[in-house]
Amino acid sequence: MNALMTLRKGPGSGLKTLILVSLLSLTACLASPQRAANTPLEAAFSDALERFQSEYDFPGITASYVLPDGSSHSAAAGWADAELREPMTPESRMLAASIGKTFVAATMVSVAQERDMDLDATVSTWLGRNSWFRRLPNHQSLTVRQLLNHTSGLPNHVYLPAFAEAVSQRWPEPGNSFTPETLVGFVLDAEALFPAGEQWAYTDTGYILIGLAIEAITGRTYYQEVNDRFLEPLELTATAASNKRWLPGLAAGYVTADNPFGFPAKTTDKNGVMVWNPALEWTGGGLISTSRDLAQWGAALFGGQGVSEEILNTMLQSVPIGEDMPGTYYGLGVAISRSGPLSPVFGHGGWIPGYSSSLRHYVRSGITIAFQINSDRISHQHLSDIELCLAAVVISGGKETDCVP
Repeated sequence: MNALMTLRKGPGSGLKTLILVSLLSLTACLASPQRAANTPLEAAFSDALERFQSEYDFPGITASYVLPDGSSHSAAAGWADAELREPMTPESRMLAASIGKTFVAATMVSVAQERDMDLDATVSTWLGRNSWFRRLPNHQSLTVRQLLNHTSGLPNHVYLPAFAEAVSQRWPEPGNSFTPETLVGFVLDAEALFPAGEQWAYTDTGYILIGLAIEAITGRTYYQEVNDRFLEPLELTATAASNKRWLPGLAAGYVTADNPFGFPAKTTDKNGVMVWNPALEWTGGGLISTSRDLAQWGAALFGGQGVSEEILNTMLQSVPIGEDMPGTYYGLGVAISRSGPLSPVFGHGGWIPGYSSSLRHYVRSGITIAFQINSDRISHQHLSDIELCLAAVVISGGKETDCVP
């Protein structure tokens, strides 16, 4: 749901901002309560978070890294709830937003491999019987792969004024007013952005269709599939569906005052319950998690333990974002940077009202880093600065701290 950041600007002007956030992105300082930081790297990592929180003035942050030998460390700084003065800890959970697309894509590719499915088959094979399917832009030629790598030409429902208006009117309602079919409905009868397969444009709507396809193929819910395939086997115990208002351990998120949905400035009420229902995101992201779990997921996925080599290689088959962003590519649920001193870098950014997050795997060093911030008020540049600085700190073993503000 990173695309929500650019809704007011419209799909044309907002796309490049979205890409930068998705691909580049993306007060107390506490180490894990099990033990204090006791190595130079752990100390430097924790200190960096404390200084980020102070300098950039966001409520709180958590971050975690996994080294090539599997060792890891998590830290936190600031507040999980600024009004209640509840400290942020490594166990604080936040909405992971579009980082969830890495799980959706891994699930779809795994299902395809098991069932000997062709990712270049048209999605009508599984969704064509739905009464609304023929009203989709490019419906005759849409393939699973095009939906996964954002070359479908589908508009993104979260960019559309009609979506913003509907959410602003209905978010106080109990339950979830935005089913997957409702989300798809915002792009029905719309003009395609381009013929399928010819260009690239980020679209959460495409991932909603992938979720529907997973359920049509397997006969099970997406959340059952992702849990059984990845969350339980990899012991990602802090990661779960963000499909209800009460999410235990959720840090309060802080929302930009002029957000287009009319959401309150704080995502939770006095009881810690979300004031709007995050289920509206579904397979556009759809998970609550911790930085620790996200880093462990990234290390497993890109390190070859979470999926087979064949599945990973399929996910890394990528297309260029555009001529004005050389060296930047998108695979199947994976953002890929092949330019810059740290390249190649695999991962994804995440943005949803109240929360910003990043997952990055640095291939040459074998290091994976994830962080989450309980605010959407942080600038794109600061998110990028945090990514690059944490990478420098970890790759240098705690010796490089000049990048920290």
